[in-house]
Amino acid sequence: MAEHTGTGDPLLSIALLWRTNPKTGRSGLTLDAIVAAAIAVASEIGIDKLSMRKIADRLGVGAMSLYAHVPGKGELIDLMVDHVNGTLYQSPDDLPLDSGWRPALEAVAERNWELFAAHRWLLGIDVTRPPLGPGTTSKYDIELRPLVGIGLSDVEIDQVLTLVLDHVRSSARLSLGVAETAQATGRDDREWWDTAGPLLAALISPERYPHAARIGNAAGAEYDAAIDPDRAYSFGLRMIIDGVERLVASKQAG
Repeated sequence: MAEHTGTGDPLLSIALLWRTNPKTGRSGLTLDAIVAAAIAVASEIGIDKLSMRKIADRLGVGAMSLYAHVPGKGELIDLMVDHVNGTLYQSPDDLPLDSGWRPALEAVAERNWELFAAHRWLLGIDVTRPPLGPGTTSKYDIELRPLVGIGLSDVEIDQVLTLVLDHVRSSARLSLGVAETAQATGRDDREWWDTAGPLLAALISPERYPHAARIGNAAGAEYDAAIDPDRAYSFGLRMIIDGVERLVASKQAG
């Protein structure tokens, strides 16, 4: 991971996230404008190359002007993540709760999948220590709703949501890795597999590697590549939600 949330001063980060002491510079520069510019720059060049200097250049101001609003990159990363989290839902009614918890939880996964597709730089940030601003808190509150009142404990609800979101992030990182490898090599997975597949089939003998040869060949033929991130995402999500369904049924039966 290139960056982490929660690396800045927690008191300063929380004050900035919740805008408890908003400031406007002489040039009219605002914290919101800085965050928007940072997101735009990260979208163009990646989170690992983001710097206060590049953000300032984007805004047409000196780098020192930014420090009057945000003390450093650590706090800025928190603000960026919290902002995009807050854009995921317009209201709690965005989730199809009337259809039951399962379609609603699938919608949560799909929304987060789309979020990573729109903001790939998020995948370069470790959010183990989440930025608990209004955007992240609202997202968390809305995404918990499908699981409330179905028989799970509060801790189980949190664990189920965490499991789903971790799966989405992992699958999105896999998809990004495939795209980045194709860009770096100038060859997509299908082209790579067309070259490597026959050679590997000749080298990986069924006598020595019976399971790898049979299953690997079947998977490669199905995916026309070594892996299929979209299928991994869909299959994994279905397995997770099937497991949650059994947990809910056991709780209700007990």
